[in-house]
Amino acid sequence: MDIVVKGRKTEVPERFRKHVAEKLNLEKIQKLDGKVMSLDVEVSKEPNPRQADRCDRVEITLRSRGPVIRAEAAASDPYAALDLAAEKLDARLRKQHDKRFSRRGARRIPAAEVPDHVPGVATLNGAGASTAREEEQAVPTKKIGSLEVQGDGPLVVREKTHVAAPMTLDQALYEMELVGHDFYLFVDSETKEPSVVYRRHAYDYGVIHLRTDTMVTENHSPEAGGTLGG
Repeated sequence: MDIVVKGRKTEVPERFRKHVAEKLNLEKIQKLDGKVMSLDVEVSKEPNPRQADRCDRVEITLRSRGPVIRAEAAASDPYAALDLAAEKLDARLRKQHDKRFSRRGARRIPAAEVPDHVPGVATLNGAGASTAREEEQAVPTKKIGSLEVQGDGPLVVREKTHVAAPMTLDQALYEMELVGHDFYLFVDSETKEPSVVYRRHAYDYGVIHLRTDTMVTENHSPEAGGTLGG
């Protein structure tokens, strides 16, 4: 297997290609994932002078028989960006390796030990009846936002408010890749609508625009619970 290094709208010097080969140790990678089929490194440059501290971006894509593992990073020079991306790739490879190892080493749990290993499993009291109803009556109910929750969950509600200037779709895609998320919420500078870009397959992306329909709002009854129709 070879490492394919390519530039997007920028030239990749031979010195950097050699550095990639030294930094991404194929023998080490194949120990963590023996089914690796390809390893691609893409280098790009952001021309915006306001982003000089992260103008060089490196994206590493590892394809194997399992899920695709991708790591990207941006810095003031391509060598620093490669170092950061390589660290992320190594961490994700180890996580995937440990996950596979734990599945292989999993053992069957005796019936007597099930309540100790499986949270929320049904247990019986001295009379042979389920204790779930007894515990349910003892669990207090509290209000989180506009919702009533029993005990500690399993519902977790967290609200965040971000202040951000409207941006173009291209800028939103760039910001999403920088943070390493699969989606990014933004306000479209052209339509002024709340929008979401998200990763689909490989390098394909999708975008969802949210538009208020006054007719739907007027005809929507309060009992409907504010559900958005598909």
